Amino acid sequence: MKLLMIGGTAFLGRAVVAAALARGDDVTMFNRGKTNHDLFPGVARIQGDRTNPADLAQLKSGRWDAAIDTCGYLSAAVGATVAALQDQVDHYTFISSISAYADNGPLNQDESAPTLDLGDGPEDAADMPTYGARKARCEQAAEALMPGRVLHLRAGLLVGPHDTSGRFPYWVGRIARGGAVLAPDGPDHPLQLIDVRDLATWNLHMAETRQAGVFNATGPDHDLTLGALLAACREASASAAELTWVGEEFLAEHDVTPFSDLPLWLPNSPEYAGFMRYDCTKAQRAGLRYRPLLDTARDTLAWLRTRPTIVESAPERSQPGLSAQREQELLAAWRK
Repeated sequence: MKLLMIGGTAFLGRAVVAAALARGDDVTMFNRGKTNHDLFPGVARIQGDRTNPADLAQLKSGRWDAAIDTCGYLSAAVGATVAALQDQVDHYTFISSISAYADNGPLNQDESAPTLDLGDGPEDAADMPTYGARKARCEQAAEALMPGRVLHLRAGLLVGPHDTSGRFPYWVGRIARGGAVLAPDGPDHPLQLIDVRDLATWNLHMAETRQAGVFNATGPDHDLTLGALLAACREASASAAELTWVGEEFLAEHDVTPFSDLPLWLPNSPEYAGFMRYDCTKAQRAGLRYRPLLDTARDTLAWLRTRPTIVESAPERSQPGLSAQREQELLAAWRK
């Protein structure tokens, strides 16, 4: 398959390019050349900014079977990119997000659930509260220009090597350090996530077979809990870490911020009841498969060990998670 990759050097894009090359696909990357520019030295590149019409015009000279867009956050930029490519590619993948849904309360929502509506509001890529609504608007922009030829993947929490978000890596690294570990709520707290490499491999299959429409893309294909995730992290590092499950009321009283101070944890609230419980049956029937979580934890740990400040000391302050000092202060207060 001749593939045009919009982006291709950060996390999901990187995983897609690596999987495509492993399959023997002919890959071209279109990006600004600012992130990991030394990756994939043998791959053809078109350097440009998708917000610059002159740069997008470069794409008019090419022809590809499919394009995959992993870095669309503003509908004008996505629309301009699709407009430039609508006669140059047969198929377009837009990586959207589970966050596009309007209500995280209902359990087991499928692709027919309503999405957020930004209305006439402006779009700002730095405005995280509008992230989901912007993704929904990007979907609409792409579909309007290539109706019936766009695959919209509403991805959940992506994990695996090269995850610079620090969310899953926080737990892998923290468990590897051992000692007393503060864990939120309880071991039955529900989770959904997907290894970035599994999403990449399936995306390529879907593009090659020209599958279009909307798909929820998270996992696994069974109920996953925080307890099971931390157990996989402990096995991955052969750690003797001791978990202390701390109640939500205590965490709230001590100003512990969900998903930031303790990644992957959201309070047991009707508002968030369905956020980690989306229905991915459609994607699974279309061939989405998942590797064991233990494999993901092991591979993430191996990558983290090339970044030892995360594994062996407190998280970098640009990363989510409790500092070592803050964690021990909270544990001491909990035990009183």
